[in-house]
Amino acid sequence: MDLTIALISIAALVVVATAAGLLWRRRDGRARAIDSAEVVDPRRLGADGLGEEATLLQFSTEMCARCPGVHRMLSEVADARDGVRHLDVDLTHRPDIAQHFRVLQTPTTLVLDRRGVVRTRFGGTPGRSVVELELDTLKKETARA
Repeated sequence: MDLTIALISIAALVVVATAAGLLWRRRDGRARAIDSAEVVDPRRLGADGLGEEATLLQFSTEMCARCPGVHRMLSEVADARDGVRHLDVDLTHRPDIAQHFRVLQTPTTLVLDRRGVVRTRFGGTPGRSVVELELDTLKKETARA
């Protein structure tokens, strides 16, 4: 192979890998609104119930380095708000749940309304302010209904 072609191929590969990494980083931790009619059954997740107003459902694994920090933050947010509950589901030995909820990375956090319908999805580490904004939006929508 000619040296010029090899260098051009390596440069193109670096550009593609950098673009993919930047795209992944941009999407990490951002809220995505979900249009779902599915009602999450807390018993399937090993929980006894959902929050009266909302539930922060976190999916983690044993090897996830960012999951403990997200767990602390979501627990603090839930403890500071009446009717909000935080559930953390370890997917390490539950690939069925990971597949059902299409979890491709941990942490992944779902915001459920009072009925258990998925309203928002965060892939990666969400910011505290973004989670609180989603809960405020959900509370306003509930008050209007």
